[in-house]
Amino acid sequence: MRNSKITGIGHYLPERVVTNKELSTMMNTSHEWIVERTGIEERRWFTPGKETVTSMSVTASEMAIKRAGIDKKDIDFIIFATSTPDYFIPGNGVLLQRALGLQGTGALDIRNACSGFIYALSIADQYIKTGMYSNVLVVGAEIQSSALDKSDAGRSSAVIFADGAGAVIMQPSENAGEGVLSTHLHADGDYAEELYVRDPGSSRETRLSPELIESGSFNLSMNGNTVFKHAVVKFQEVIREALAANSLQSTDIDLLIPHQANLRISQYIQEKMGLPESKVFNNIMRYGNTTAATIPIAMSEAWEAGKINKNDLVCIAAFGSGFTWASALIRW
Repeated sequence: MRNSKITGIGHYLPERVVTNKELSTMMNTSHEWIVERTGIEERRWFTPGKETVTSMSVTASEMAIKRAGIDKKDIDFIIFATSTPDYFIPGNGVLLQRALGLQGTGALDIRNACSGFIYALSIADQYIKTGMYSNVLVVGAEIQSSALDKSDAGRSSAVIFADGAGAVIMQPSENAGEGVLSTHLHADGDYAEELYVRDPGSSRETRLSPELIESGSFNLSMNGNTVFKHAVVKFQEVIREALAANSLQSTDIDLLIPHQANLRISQYIQEKMGLPESKVFNNIMRYGNTTAATIPIAMSEAWEAGKINKNDLVCIAAFGSGFTWASALIRW
């Protein structure tokens, strides 16, 4: 059976930089308060009328396509991970397909929030292994800033979430031990309401009403303490699961790229896994939590910086809304 490997990677970040100081003019917070609790110093928010989930993903995809050395017409499937599509329906996969001029190419949307990119990568891996597709475009892109409650009531989540897009091209490899070695996917819906956006939901009497808008149910709601407590456990478990599945140890990892949820979580996982700082890549300080986009953005930046090289063992892991969590081991 052939393996799948990442042959091209790209990303896009909105032009607007939002500092902690700027947030302190919107709500009762401070640079010191935000950095202490999240590690974030600034983040990117989209500019309405100029940037969309689709436009960001196009730029990231075109970068990945160029780096893969293929023509966009070679892409035979698109998997798009986002919880914030430009439209309620259809999903963003077909919007990206249209923008790239790939009419007729299949497009699948994944709504697993923070774990969405790894879920999407896992699906692409299986399609390539079975021979169904050979050039799969996998995208993670989000605009979270428009769903944030930027008042004191929403402060705990408003300082964290941000916008951006990342993309990879996945192709087959006949070399044993190269590419995606394994993926591991988990979920526990018992905690669905601990991190969610309730509306617009189809099970209401009406999807949109003044009462719903007034209630704030369109804004992101997060129980930060519960998320943190579960994340630090599940991150370790799913990383160790991937290592065990491949008879490897944490010392074999050349670079760990965790979902950029909170710098404190990443640092805790680094300590528990016994990894030096040089083997863990974080960029949440500059970009905040871009949900499904964090891992492909970080992978692209790490690759550009020369931190990912041929034959390196790269581990990616995520935890978030659902709760869902996932990991993948990749031999670059």
